[in-house]
Amino acid sequence: MSKKLTSRAEDYSKWYNELVVKADLAENSAVRGCMVIKPYGYAIWEKMQAELDKMFKETGHQNAYFPLFVPKSLFEAEEKNAEGFAKECAIVTHYRLQNDPDKPGKLRVDPEAKLEEELIVRPTSEAIIWNTFKGWVQSYRDLPLLINQWANVVRWEMRTRLFLRTAEFLWQEGHTAHETKQEAVDEAALMNNVYATFVEKFMAIPVIQGLKTESERFAGADETYCIEALMQDGKALQAGTSHFLGQNFAKAFDVKFANKEGKQDYVWATSWGVSTRLMGALIMTHSDDYGLVLPPSLAPNQVVIIPIYKSDEDLNAITKVANDIIKDLRAKNITVKFDNRTTHRPGAKFAQHELQGVPLRLAIGARDLANGTVEIARRDTLTKEVVALDTLNEKIETLLKDIQDSLFSKALDFRNEHITEVETFDEFKTVLETKTGFISAHWDGTNETEDKIKELTKATIRCIPLVGKVEAGVCVYSGKPSKRRVLFAKAY
Repeated sequence: MSKKLTSRAEDYSKWYNELVVKADLAENSAVRGCMVIKPYGYAIWEKMQAELDKMFKETGHQNAYFPLFVPKSLFEAEEKNAEGFAKECAIVTHYRLQNDPDKPGKLRVDPEAKLEEELIVRPTSEAIIWNTFKGWVQSYRDLPLLINQWANVVRWEMRTRLFLRTAEFLWQEGHTAHETKQEAVDEAALMNNVYATFVEKFMAIPVIQGLKTESERFAGADETYCIEALMQDGKALQAGTSHFLGQNFAKAFDVKFANKEGKQDYVWATSWGVSTRLMGALIMTHSDDYGLVLPPSLAPNQVVIIPIYKSDEDLNAITKVANDIIKDLRAKNITVKFDNRTTHRPGAKFAQHELQGVPLRLAIGARDLANGTVEIARRDTLTKEVVALDTLNEKIETLLKDIQDSLFSKALDFRNEHITEVETFDEFKTVLETKTGFISAHWDGTNETEDKIKELTKATIRCIPLVGKVEAGVCVYSGKPSKRRVLFAKAY
C-alpha cells in the first residue's frame, strides 16, 4: 500500500486528474478538449452501458441510430433548443480538401467545395430525430414510439476535464413520442427513476430526484427531471436528466397523428440521457488517496489472483489452485483475473490493482498451499484476512455483496450529513464556504433571486426535490414568501 496520488485534502482537482491518468482510465488526446478512453476505462463504461441498455429494453425501448450531422435549417426549427446549444456547436462548411499551392505538402479547404447548407455536428439529436419521426408517425396505432440511441455528441466546451466535461463525449439519448400529455409526463418520470435505480444499485451512489428550475431546464423542455449526487469535495454533480418536451418539437417538425376520433393532433414528447460523466461521478464518490475504488457491480475484474513464488515449481502448483478458483468463481458469474505476469514483482501488481480499484485481491504463496489458505485483501477498507480454501467461494460472494452495500451506505451517510437547512443568507454563505454540500433553503420562485444568489455565491439550485416536506416560509435571500425548500450547491 503506497500513496502515488496527490492527497484529496491537498488538491482535489489535481487528485482527480492524476487518478484518471494513472489508473489508466483515460488521457487527453491531440484534439483540444477531447479524450481517449483507454481499455480499462472503457471496460467500466461497457458495464454501465450493458446494465442501462438492459433496463431500457425492459421498459419497452428499442435502440436505433441517427446521423452525426444535422442540417442547420433543422437545427433551427425548435428555437429554444437551437438558442440553448448555439454557442457550443461545431459546424461543417466544406466537404473537400486540396493541396495548398503556396505550401507544398500541406492541405487547405477547397473554396469550391462549400456545402449548400451548413451541417451542425450534433450537440444533441432532437432535431434530426424529430424530423425522422415525422415519417414514422401517422396514427395513434404508431404510438408510443420508444427509441434510444447510443452515440457520441460534440459540445465545444472551453474548459474541459476528463469524463466530467469534454468537447466530445459518449452518451445515450432516449427520444419518445406519445398519444397524451400524461403518458409523456409518466415516461419522463419513469426514465428518471430508471436512472436513479441504476446509479444507486450499480454505482452505489445515492441520488436525489427532483425537478430543475425554469432557468436550469433543458432548452426546449417544459419540465426537466434530474438526479443529483454529492461528491466527496461537497460539490454536486448532475448525474442524469429526463425531459418532458410537451408538444414543442412535434409542432416545430409538424409531427401529427390521427387520434382515435380521427382528428389530427400533435404528439407529446420526451428525451432523456446520461453520459460518460457518470465515470467522473463513480471516481469522485468512492475513490481515495490510494486510487480508484470500484463497486463490484461495475468492476471489470471483481477479483484478482496474484501468485507469490520463488521457483517455477511453486508457480505451477499455485497456477493449478488458481485455475480451480477461477473456474468456480466464473461459474458464479464473478469476473476474475489471474495476474501471472513474470515481468512484474508481486508488490508492483498489488499497487497496480489497488490503484485500479479491483474490489478483492487474492494472494497465494507456497505457504498458503501448504496450509490450504488464501490471503484476501479488500480494496474499500484496505483490510486483509486469511481464509481457508474450502470456504473461499462463499467468502468471496459475501465480501463482494458487503463491499457493494458498504460503499452505498458510506456515500449515503456522507450525503445526508451534508444536507443543511438554513434560514438566513448569512447562514447560507457560511455553510457553503465551510461545510459545503447541499443547502436546503427557501426560494421565492423568481429567476431574479436565483440569478442573484448564483452571482454572489456561485451556488445554483440543483433541484426542487420530488420527495420531502413541503412547508411555507420566506426566501433565504429576498425575504419574500416561499412555498417550499429547494437544494442549492456548488456543482460540476
